[in-house]
Amino acid sequence: MTKLELQIASRYLRSRRGSKLLSLISIIAIGGVLVGVSALIIIIGVMNGLQHDLREKILVGSPDIRVLTYGEDLKINDWGTVLQKVRQQPGVVTAAPFVLTEGVISGGRDYAGGAYIVGLLPQGRGVPDVTTIRSHVTTGDFRFASTDGQQRGVVLGKLLAARFNKWVGDSVLLMSAALGKMNPVTGGIVPTMERFEVTGIVQTGMYEYDNSYAFISLDKAQQLAGLGTGVTGIEVKTRDRWQAETIANQLIAALGWPYRAVDWQEQNHSLFQALKLEKMGMGVILLLIVLVAAFNIVSTLTMVVADKTKEIGILKAMGMPAGSIRRIFFAQGLVIGVVGTALGLVLGFAGAFALDKYQFIKLDPQVYFIDHLPVTTQPTDVMWIVIASIAIAAVATIYPSLQASRLFPIEAIRHE
Repeated sequence: MTKLELQIASRYLRSRRGSKLLSLISIIAIGGVLVGVSALIIIIGVMNGLQHDLREKILVGSPDIRVLTYGEDLKINDWGTVLQKVRQQPGVVTAAPFVLTEGVISGGRDYAGGAYIVGLLPQGRGVPDVTTIRSHVTTGDFRFASTDGQQRGVVLGKLLAARFNKWVGDSVLLMSAALGKMNPVTGGIVPTMERFEVTGIVQTGMYEYDNSYAFISLDKAQQLAGLGTGVTGIEVKTRDRWQAETIANQLIAALGWPYRAVDWQEQNHSLFQALKLEKMGMGVILLLIVLVAAFNIVSTLTMVVADKTKEIGILKAMGMPAGSIRRIFFAQGLVIGVVGTALGLVLGFAGAFALDKYQFIKLDPQVYFIDHLPVTTQPTDVMWIVIASIAIAAVATIYPSLQASRLFPIEAIRHE
């Protein structure tokens, strides 16, 4: 593209009276691209933020991989041997046994509620941190050390503790039907129950963990769940979370039947798949805004062609080839697309930053698991938005540029 073509394109973008400012129709066309790009940046950032925030909060108490077993009793009896094999696999940082069972918690009054009871190794030297749950304790610790010296401590989620009005030093009753005996009179099952002392409060920021989880020592959970010396499974931490699926397949091959390995994406497959589809849908819908802006570019350049018909005819009569005419209008559309995209990026990044920093939009944590709308911008998404915006702007110049290049000089000069 020659300097003359660029000068003519720049002149056509400005107002008729020779002002150095852009004409109104050019500003409107740039504004259309600006709105579309900024909206895409913010909304895609919100979808990324939701995915990232939910993933991080879920993985506070959920490991990269869980090694479980098939069978009627769904427990691993020789978990020591399995644990050694798991730790020897490439890509595995550490692993530890766990127990997970459903139970009932009571504060000693008439009110009782359901809870997930998790058995973990007591916090201490040499005990691996497979998840980050222990780092989210706000009061007490995960040593489960009760005052009677029996390690009968329980760490409650913050909302669960508040619901029962229990704090460190108070006692709660945990019940499970796993070892329950049949009542010959009523025909019902008498649940197994044991009293625990609250030795810690944990707050993860995820409603499900904070409202429904109670953590006790591994041996007490084995007794309460009726597993004997067995455990529910082995939780595994990997070097790279995104390689968890590959490592899970390696574990299945190494352990053989009846063991299975479930990675974090498979455990929460429905949720993450729904977020991906929603992100794709929102992206397609918002891309239509950029397409509307493309029609603005088409109409803008068409109006310029109609307004500058006589000048185009003079240029062609002076020997300017049709290719140069096409490049003049291509340059106009490209300038509109690039300027609009650049301004849209600035506005989009500013809006995303403000939305994330000042948390303007609050959410109900009982519904969304998080308390505000997070925003995370990813370079790959920004790159595709920029490419799509400029490409659409470039394509929008095809019709007007062809229309201008096909004008006959004499007819164009006589045009009124």
